[in-house]
Amino acid sequence: MTIEKRVQLLKEALKGVKNVTVESFPGLLVKYLRKKKASIIVRGIRAVSDFEYEFQMALMNRRLDREIETVFLMPDEAYTYLSASMVKQVAKLGGNVSGLVPKCVEKFMRNLKNEK
Repeated sequence: MTIEKRVQLLKEALKGVKNVTVESFPGLLVKYLRKKKASIIVRGIRAVSDFEYEFQMALMNRRLDREIETVFLMPDEAYTYLSASMVKQVAKLGGNVSGLVPKCVEKFMRNLKNEK
């Protein structure tokens, strides 16, 4: 899926949510944050396996810019072991992904499957 399509789906899923902007950018996140005059990164951690990768990323971002902080959020326990690759596989095999992704993404995934 292209970046443009991801941005389109995110905008559709988040329309009606105030104070949210969806943008893509090339290059380093810390450079993008500087450009936007932002200093906080919010990331989700589902399980311990996510923590190692996210922790390394947070430390590298801090090394690149000492003013940047990363805040980690935990999901509802119902989504703890859910991953995008798992949802894609279920959708690809014709399974029901409603309630796991926004309606617009569910529709997009269903249409992809029907095109093949």
